[in-house]
Amino acid sequence: MEVENAITKIINCAYTVHKQLSIGFAENVYKNAMVIEMREQGLSVKTEMPFEVMYKGRVVGSYRADIVVEDKVILELKAVHSLAVAHEIQLVNYLTALHIDYGLLINFGSELITIKRKFRTYRKAH
Repeated sequence: MEVENAITKIINCAYTVHKQLSIGFAENVYKNAMVIEMREQGLSVKTEMPFEVMYKGRVVGSYRADIVVEDKVILELKAVHSLAVAHEIQLVNYLTALHIDYGLLINFGSELITIKRKFRTYRKAH
């Protein structure tokens, strides 16, 4: 599936989940709902995907990406009052470590859902 089509489907799923569940749940509740919704939309979804951070050929840390869709998009889900710059940096670091170009930072913790698109490399706005 083309990455832009996958991203459109992911965003639509996020709006559907937010509309159904609203605010106030733990991040894991939204993650589980997103997985159900995306799979129903025909998307390939991997959860809690482990990866290691390397430095000079040695493992210096290990992490888990919340959700990877179609092996092309990392989703970092939050359920906080407002997103912080640290959340954005975290997603970009995950993109870099996994060599995936596209990421979505989705916050379900406020009345209006927040979705920020992030890239592994700098992309000039059109």
